Amino acid sequence: MPVNLQNHGDEEGDEARIEIIPLIDIMFFLLAAFMLVSLSMTHLKRVPVNLPQASTGIPDSKEPPYQIAIDSHGVITWEGVIVTPSEITARLKAAAVPKDTRVLISADENALHKQVLGVLNAVRASGVEKVSFESKD
Repeated sequence: MPVNLQNHGDEEGDEARIEIIPLIDIMFFLLAAFMLVSLSMTHLKRVPVNLPQASTGIPDSKEPPYQIAIDSHGVITWEGVIVTPSEITARLKAAAVPKDTRVLISADENALHKQVLGVLNAVRASGVEKVSFESKD
């Protein structure tokens, strides 16, 4: 039997209608939930390092395609995988990255200068010229 939404007799002014305000509230809640989940997933591949502070650093809003981390014990990781400087050079050469590709090096403040320069030399040996160092503001 079809539903008749017209008034019958003594009920005046009562119309069936769809309230969209609760639907909009639910959509905003879902949007906010998905945004928070996606933001929490952005740095899952990184190794936690205690970054040094730099007063003259320039903030960079672009995410570099390659991120290499050096922890306080000198362990070098690339996307969560432990690598050596020679493996860094080989991986960048195998990927055939152009010279304008950017690489971000995140070194712990207690990492040795020699280890950081070893990673820098490995990146530059592959032909990449744009290298950045991550620091705290």
